[in-house]
Amino acid sequence: MSVLRQLRAAALLTVSLAVLTGVLYPGAVMTVARLLFPRQAAGSLVWLEGRVVGSALIGQSFSQPWYFHGRPSAAGAGYDAMASGGSNKGPTDAALAAAVRARVDSAVAEGSTRGRVPADRVTASASGLDPHISPANARSQVARVAAARGVAPAVVAALVDRRVEGRQFGLLGEPRVNVLLLNLALDSLAPRPRGDARAERRR
Repeated sequence: MSVLRQLRAAALLTVSLAVLTGVLYPGAVMTVARLLFPRQAAGSLVWLEGRVVGSALIGQSFSQPWYFHGRPSAAGAGYDAMASGGSNKGPTDAALAAAVRARVDSAVAEGSTRGRVPADRVTASASGLDPHISPANARSQVARVAAARGVAPAVVAALVDRRVEGRQFGLLGEPRVNVLLLNLALDSLAPRPRGDARAERRR
């Protein structure tokens, strides 16, 4: 076989595989996904009053006391989808230790017991974009949120319990609470403090 025939065969194989794996296969997968799982295929977007306020799959920053806060994020300036990742700091890093101590102190000031603060309240994840927190983390924030909203803690705690998602298929993962969906439900349950109407969720 001549070199020219070999090059022609190689080029044909390359183009064929590129079309198959880069066009036909992704197109087929996307078409099936949009037919069977339209919401998920579109990014699991969350709509409120005709506009998108986020995705149920990507966390965002909430810093006001009347909202539940997500897990700490080391992605860019925090929850930056263009800089997803962890801090890569190890347990001997002084800056990481200081940050964790500060977060623990903040949790204790809000009523948590030192030594029993949920880990996901004081440590970031590998992606920095976690949309969920543990039920224990959410419950540890109930007192602060209830006080800021001016409602009974039991009312906010009951809302948290209703928003707990179980393990996928009853087996995979751990029970969790979606922070964005919880905060939207909270807005429906109890208004934000008066005088703070111009304060918006950071998105």
